[in-house]
Amino acid sequence: MKKYELTQESIEVKGIILYRIKALMGFSNVKEGELGGFIEKEENLSHSGNAWVYGNAWVSGNARVYGEAEVYGNARVSGNAWVYGNAWVSGNARVYGDAWVYGNARVFGDAEVYDYAWVSGNV
Repeated sequence: MKKYELTQESIEVKGIILYRIKALMGFSNVKEGELGGFIEKEENLSHSGNAWVYGNAWVSGNARVYGEAEVYGNARVSGNAWVYGNAWVSGNARVYGDAWVYGNARVFGDAEVYDYAWVSGNV
């Protein structure tokens, strides 16, 4: 069962069209009908678990957000990056390249995680 759909609202970033998401059911602290952030395609955000992209945050490329992970604020996740587990990416943070953020990790502010970096645990 799908937990969200892509809406007609879109933005263009570096020639790529990203679509705002809308929750089709309530889960975690997301209410049915709530608008989320932007993703390029459904593969960017898992339909299982409580993972969500909020507000003006966006996910593109082959990046994946899943599990209980949250991406919000003006955060950007792109390339082949993965954000999963209970991880949060927020503020103006950027996760890109082949980077992974997972476990209970928090990446926020103006932080950048990229290339083959892994951020995990309770950092």
